[in-house]
Amino acid sequence: MNCSYPFKGLGVALVTPFTQDGQVDYDTLSRIVENLIAGGTDFLCVLGTTAETPTLTSSERLTVAKFVIKQVNGRIPIMVGCSSNCTATAVEQIKEYQLDGIDGILSAVPFYNKPSQEGVYRHFCEIAKASAKPIILYNVPGRTGINMTAQTTLRIAREFPNVIGVKEASGKMDQIKEIIDNAPSTFKVIVGDDSLAMDAIHEGSVGVISVLGNAMPKTFGKLVHLSMDGKFDEAAAIHKQFEPVYSLLFKEGNPSGVKALMAHQGQLKNVLRLPMVPVSEALDKEIVQGFAAIKE
Repeated sequence: MNCSYPFKGLGVALVTPFTQDGQVDYDTLSRIVENLIAGGTDFLCVLGTTAETPTLTSSERLTVAKFVIKQVNGRIPIMVGCSSNCTATAVEQIKEYQLDGIDGILSAVPFYNKPSQEGVYRHFCEIAKASAKPIILYNVPGRTGINMTAQTTLRIAREFPNVIGVKEASGKMDQIKEIIDNAPSTFKVIVGDDSLAMDAIHEGSVGVISVLGNAMPKTFGKLVHLSMDGKFDEAAAIHKQFEPVYSLLFKEGNPSGVKALMAHQGQLKNVLRLPMVPVSEALDKEIVQGFAAIKE
């Protein structure tokens, strides 16, 4: 989608494929990126949760980011995940990730130490000051242990013009709508839940950062693009197909579910790094059966 704001439509939270012995599989990564671009993906999110980023070394993270930038070669926008529960560490990392070819940095609410809303605000103040690239906040309370409220998000959005959006994965439609209705015109909401993509776009979200899109960029992308075009009846027909299977990809952790699906598609080896493991045999069968009727 051609627009001045770089992150609209279908964004994909890119997986990191591994070889059988657990090394980053760059040949497979190259093929996945090409498949996503050919499938109509509008932008990529590199080094997010779906990438198993916590299990990658600092060197691997930077190498993966540079590899994807080179592979994409400016064809679609790229955001790179850069988060820490230590503000000073996050600032250092963000300075390191000021790479040519990156259009923005995705930074999550600090996890584990559970700061107050004032602490979250001050954390992102320091990140905004440190970054030469646009910042997208990432609110994912299911992983961080706290919810960044709409009030905190809006406070940051109003004070820092280089904070251009939020990936909202709270699952709270009232919170998503409150941000959309009250944010500066330059600040956008991207939903972080595949199952809420259509409804959130209906409320004014500009797109989704998707896990499912790794495996089904054409079909899920069609749902997103129809929604973006206001064709919600047509989008709802596709959403209805996905409704029974959205949760299967997260039942035993992400990216375990989507990697199982992609392995059955022949896209990658079903290898994860501990503490993530492949899905159980029972869930694997559910995934195969659930997605069998959905054509990509």
